Amino acid sequence: MVDVAAKGHTGTEFGMEIERGKIREFAAATGSDNPAYLADPAPVSPVTFLTTMVFWQSEDADPWREVRMDPSRGLHAEQELIFHGTPPRAGDKLTCRSRIEDIYDKEGRRGRLTFAVMVTEFRDETGRLVAEARLTGVETAGLGEPS
Repeated sequence: MVDVAAKGHTGTEFGMEIERGKIREFAAATGSDNPAYLADPAPVSPVTFLTTMVFWQSEDADPWREVRMDPSRGLHAEQELIFHGTPPRAGDKLTCRSRIEDIYDKEGRRGRLTFAVMVTEFRDETGRLVAEARLTGVETAGLGEPS
């Protein structure tokens, strides 16, 4: 069952260096042949590239574990990426931090749904907000739970 006390919990900062080779690997893995990702010596990152942040994130940087969503009843409901300018390019060094922004309930056709929203901010070396990732997870009501 989701722990509502996780709301507001923030993970530690972590760094994410945008690497040319990783951009190329990501583009290949997603089936892209866009020369903006493959041929440019300082390519822009694909818009969904920031989801790879988990490879740079340490355990204490991830506040999602505090939500304690039951994986047998949890679903990835939504992923949104918001850019405040162009996506990062190869060579950019970002500082990232994730927080649990909200936890709330809604009634569904089959019972209560509990939603949790995690926001990760990506800042450049000057501290300017470059992008935000919003992940929404949902836990369905368990059998025998009141709705």
